[in-house]
Amino acid sequence: MRGSEQFQHVLAMWRGKRRAPSPLASRITHHPLRHILRSERGFTFIEIMVVVAILAILAALVVPRIMGRTDDAKRTATKVQIRNIEGALQLYKLDNGVYPSTEQGLKALVEKPSVGVIPKKWKLGGYLPKLPEDSWQNPYKYLSPSPKGDYEITSLATDGEVGGEGINADITNWNLDKD
Repeated sequence: MRGSEQFQHVLAMWRGKRRAPSPLASRITHHPLRHILRSERGFTFIEIMVVVAILAILAALVVPRIMGRTDDAKRTATKVQIRNIEGALQLYKLDNGVYPSTEQGLKALVEKPSVGVIPKKWKLGGYLPKLPEDSWQNPYKYLSPSPKGDYEITSLATDGEVGGEGINADITNWNLDKD
């Protein structure tokens, strides 16, 4: 074909008057053994089963390591939250000269107390945006004064009961660096 004939051919194809040759039309697709070539395109059942077995072995090795970390992450998050509460308590004391009493509780960091020693310089808006709960959705226990210091903040951890060992051990502001 010469240049103008090629242009006319392309123009005719564009207008839909002629069909373009199929891109699959080749010697291979017209070969008598093409049905064999087509049947070898997928994976065999054995190949798929080998891949599934490998994935199962990897999951058996990796999942227990990841799953055991959930309790560690919750304990760490609770410790960080206790430190944040301690910071809010320090600001409360700077403004008011005393820590909230046990009767007032941690609620004094969110709302102005109406019982006990009423703070005169309580910060408008509070010291925390909301009353926090530990990672197990339990409220923190607050004691002030405490036998161990000015105050004590305690999370009862996984079991929700006083005491315990391991993942059930209570988390308090005076043992945050333990573990």
